[in-house]
This record gives sequence, C-alpha cells and structure tokens, in this order.
Amino acid sequence: MNARPSQICGELLATLDASEGRRRRRRRDTTPDAIGLTIKRDLLERAIAADPEPDEFEAWLHEQCLAAGGSEGGVRAMALSIFEEWRLAHDADAFREWLARGAPSDDARSE
Repeated sequence: MNARPSQICGELLATLDASEGRRRRRRRDTTPDAIGLTIKRDLLERAIAADPEPDEFEAWLHEQCLAAGGSEGGVRAMALSIFEEWRLAHDADAFREWLARGAPSDDARSE
C-alpha cells in the first residue's frame, strides 16, 4: 500500500462518527471521551493539512506531542492511537478496505 498519511487520516476521521455515536449512548459521564475524541480529530485534521511524508509520519506525530507542552499526555495517547491505526492500515487489508469504504458502522451517529 502506498497511501499517504493524509489519505489514511482522512479516512480515520470517518471512524470518529462511530465513536461519537457509542459515546452518546453511554450511561456515564463521557466528558473524558469527548475530550479524547476532540484531540484525535484535531490531530487527524492537522495531519491532513500538513501531509507529512509516510516515512516521517511518526516523527511528525512526535512533534505534535512536544508542541502540546503541558497537555502532552492526551495528545500523546491520541497520537499513539493514530500511529497504530496508520500501521494497521498498512498491515491489514480488511481494515484498509473498511476505511476505504468510509468506515461503515451501525454506531455512527445519524444526524
């Protein structure tokens, strides 16, 4: 697979709709979940805009963590999640195909 980080990150944005749908149905305070999803969405959008080279994506994510300063913990967690999903998209054909189809999910919010 030769997809660029910006392409995979664009497709990963669609997966956040399912996460948001599940979060809204939970019977507990989901504020921490919403914060994490917001951080992840921001990182994905910045990766799309920056369009780093594939072999520089990990370093780009690391730079985002360093730039976060005092809020590095949440950014680091979401950056690791994105990097793992980036690698999975390269290693697992079924995951890559699911992303390419728009990450269909029954949990996606319908608005």
